[in-house]
Amino acid sequence: MAAAVHCWALPSKLRTLSLSSPSSSQPKTLAVAKPLSFSASTSHNVFSAGLFCASPVVRPSHHLIVCEAASNKVDSAAKRARQAEKRRVYHKARKSEIKTRMKKVLEALDVLRKKPHAQPEEVFPIEQLIAEAYSIIDKSVKVGTLHRNTGARRKSRLARRKKAVEIHHGWYTPSSPAATV
Repeated sequence: MAAAVHCWALPSKLRTLSLSSPSSSQPKTLAVAKPLSFSASTSHNVFSAGLFCASPVVRPSHHLIVCEAASNKVDSAAKRARQAEKRRVYHKARKSEIKTRMKKVLEALDVLRKKPHAQPEEVFPIEQLIAEAYSIIDKSVKVGTLHRNTGARRKSRLARRKKAVEIHHGWYTPSSPAATV
């Protein structure tokens, strides 16, 4: 038992073991073992015969790396670009839908205006289209696609056109400003 070498008896700087051939002048590495984890029954003669070669671990010096912060800005700029592109596509679809709905309402109002013997009941389907357009406009303002004043202006444009058609056919008579006083 006197010839046995214990793990804790080796210097702490020796962390790797490599197997080399004893015949060559320059030791050839055949296999590299992980940190010292051999048993207490390992013979001291194995080390002295040159079958194992122990080398100290060279640890890198501890320097701070500051240039890491610059790469984060590039990543965040790329992320902002991706987010902006997503929003652009989303807002473009919403704005397109608003234009389509408004166009349908305005065309229906023009057809109704040009109709010589139109009935007041013919406004009801157009009012349904106006309600749908209002809903889309309000949702766009809510999510930030449109500014609230732009949304209000577009809704007002639809309401004024509808009122102009009703006045044209005589279904609506505006009250005079003097009568409301």
